[in-house]
Amino acid sequence: MYPGRLRRLRGIRRLSRVETPKILFYDGHCGLCHGAVRFVLHRDAQGPLRFAPLQGETFLEKIPENVRRTLPDSLVLLTTQGSVLTQSTSVAVLLGYLGGGWGIGGRILGLIPRILRDGGYRLVAAIRHRVFKKPEGLCPIPPSEARPRFLP
Repeated sequence: MYPGRLRRLRGIRRLSRVETPKILFYDGHCGLCHGAVRFVLHRDAQGPLRFAPLQGETFLEKIPENVRRTLPDSLVLLTTQGSVLTQSTSVAVLLGYLGGGWGIGGRILGLIPRILRDGGYRLVAAIRHRVFKKPEGLCPIPPSEARPRFLP
């Protein structure tokens, strides 16, 4: 492993240790985003992570207007430290948070230069509405015990 990759790996590892996910904002009109929420919810069944649609009032309350204008309309991760993470960095930190094999996947993702990771992320984000069926509502239908984790 060459030094640049080692620095990126340490950076993602450090980021995933320092930055603890608090709220995962997702595109409420996107089938892929709904799938991502269900994926995380299944693997973090009792965790403190909350979920809210980008089109909801929680997003408007928690993220300032000047920051909202710069964000993509897919997944946005707000950490307990107040950082707003987007694109592939949000995915890498989220995978690190889930731990186990997913955490290793997040670290491996961190080995890829960010410009390439984000390029792949943007490519998937650009075609997601054509490939994945549009959901019926803004929130995936969670099991009753998980409903308190969904914010408006």
